Amino acid sequence: MKTRQNKKYYLVATSVLLAGLALPGCNPFKKTDAPPPPPPVPEVAVVVLRPERVTFTSELAGRVSASLVAEVRPQVSGIIQKRLFEEGADVKAGDLLYQIDPAFYAAAYASAQAVLAKAEANLTSTRLRAERYQKLLAAKAVSQQDVDDITAGLLQAQAEIAAGKAGVEAARINLAYTGITAPISGRVGKSAVTIGALATAHQPVPFTTIQQLDPVYVDAPQSSANLLRLKKNLATGNFKGDSANQAKVKLLLEDGTAYPLEGVLQFSDVTVDPSTSSFLLRMTFPNPDHLLLPGMFVRAVIEEGVGEQALLVPQQGVSRDPKGNPVALVVADDGKVQQRKLVLDRAMGDQWLVASGLVAGDRVIVEGSQKAKPGGTVKATPYAAATQNSPGTAAPVPPAAKTN
Repeated sequence: MKTRQNKKYYLVATSVLLAGLALPGCNPFKKTDAPPPPPPVPEVAVVVLRPERVTFTSELAGRVSASLVAEVRPQVSGIIQKRLFEEGADVKAGDLLYQIDPAFYAAAYASAQAVLAKAEANLTSTRLRAERYQKLLAAKAVSQQDVDDITAGLLQAQAEIAAGKAGVEAARINLAYTGITAPISGRVGKSAVTIGALATAHQPVPFTTIQQLDPVYVDAPQSSANLLRLKKNLATGNFKGDSANQAKVKLLLEDGTAYPLEGVLQFSDVTVDPSTSSFLLRMTFPNPDHLLLPGMFVRAVIEEGVGEQALLVPQQGVSRDPKGNPVALVVADDGKVQQRKLVLDRAMGDQWLVASGLVAGDRVIVEGSQKAKPGGTVKATPYAAATQNSPGTAAPVPPAAKTN
């Protein structure tokens, strides 16, 4: 009985085993599947660097100042009788601004003229007497002492006339000073005094101020480090001086709009301020409509030079290593990714000006860099959305954008 049951069990187990072998994928004697295919090569977008002709500029903050400033003060004392100008109006040199009471100075002038006339009359009498004494001396009718005395009197009379003329001129000048005139042409400011006020000669507080507003100056500090960098680039040939445009300066107003007229660089200071390590640049701008006013904040865009073979790389193609140094990923001819350390000169709009680390023809990764590793293989495609600045139209940026 047991033997029959064991046979039955053997038949069932054999049937199950055969059925399992018949199922696909359950055959233990069948070979295993092939390993999964390798992952696809990552795709990145690259920009091919090409040399460009770029005009280099610096944008500097500055203040407007008048080209001429004159503080009007009285030269004589007295009561102000008239004010002969409108505050904020344009005046010309020589225009009468204030009138001080001239009565006292007119009397002093008349007195000085009388003193001069008296001295001149005395001179005539003394000269005639001296001539007669010379004739009498020849006849021994007078002594030599008498002749010497009359000669001295003649010289004294001549000196009195000279003093009288000086007194008349001084009185005339003081009388003229009672009319206070504009020393320069320009726009006059507010008046610090009114009619009836007492004017004191050479007083510290000016009556008013006149400023010449056409042309105007723009004074802007420039870093001495930037000056050294510019001279180095010019010496090495990275920049070339553009004699036609180098002295031209453009201006941006406080609201960001461009001033319509160009200025010129007048001079740079010869001394560096030790507290700020900067020196002063002065520019001159025409201002016929008086749009620029003294004290106004502006930004001056100064053309430094021209780079004939400048390399510009999009800013999104530059990253930083753990030490903060700028680096870029470049796709070599064999498709391998290389990491390059860069030296950047300045920002030019949305791009960096590369001083070293890249050469013309390099393919710089600007998109997909997170999928690219140095030494790995990638598939490079052109960066369709590249918005590089056109040659020669580099956007001006502050010198502070420079990175070493």
